[in-house]
Amino acid sequence: MAPPIAAQLTVFALLVTAVSAATTGYHNHTVGGVAGWSFNSTTNTTATNYTSWASNQTFDLGDYLIFNTNSNQTVIQTYNKTTYLNCTADDSDNGTFVYGSGRSGFGESLTIAVPLTIVGPNYFFSDASDGVQCKHGLAFEIDVQHGAGLPPSLNQPPPPPYQEPPGPDANQSPPVSIAQSPTGGAFASRADVRFTFYGFCAALLLLQQLFQ
Repeated sequence: MAPPIAAQLTVFALLVTAVSAATTGYHNHTVGGVAGWSFNSTTNTTATNYTSWASNQTFDLGDYLIFNTNSNQTVIQTYNKTTYLNCTADDSDNGTFVYGSGRSGFGESLTIAVPLTIVGPNYFFSDASDGVQCKHGLAFEIDVQHGAGLPPSLNQPPPPPYQEPPGPDANQSPPVSIAQSPTGGAFASRADVRFTFYGFCAALLLLQQLFQ
């Protein structure tokens, strides 16, 4: 005899909840998408509109921003809006982090992974060319939500250099290489999102057995 419909619905609800919980995790956001973090110094134009890119994303604690760039640009993270508007990194400001590659060559490719560890406004820009890149659009701001909260490794950040960056299970492509730690501090974690496909398959199989 098939179980009562109420019991079937209860089991289904529990399975949906379990699968939803399994899919909750941390994500990599590749800044600018395929355009990367880039600036044309000849035309003083950016590779894409970074404000528009950011407006189409949802950012949570524990997520990473992945900057695919080169040594012609810099990556500055700050919580200070005045610093952001001035397009100048203030080394004396503990709320400003300057990420660098440790390379001195011109135009060398690099990837920088930046973790999101504070809820609220986070500002990013390049101060290269005395702030010209920032003033011409190589900058954006985001609003970081609490989400699932920080993973333990980001609650207790390890000392530099970086540990392994977010792995291939994250939502978007992981970094290929990692730059040295920022001058203001460093954090690292492995973001891991799994089980979505397998969870749904298991749920459908169980439901099929229940209704037989």
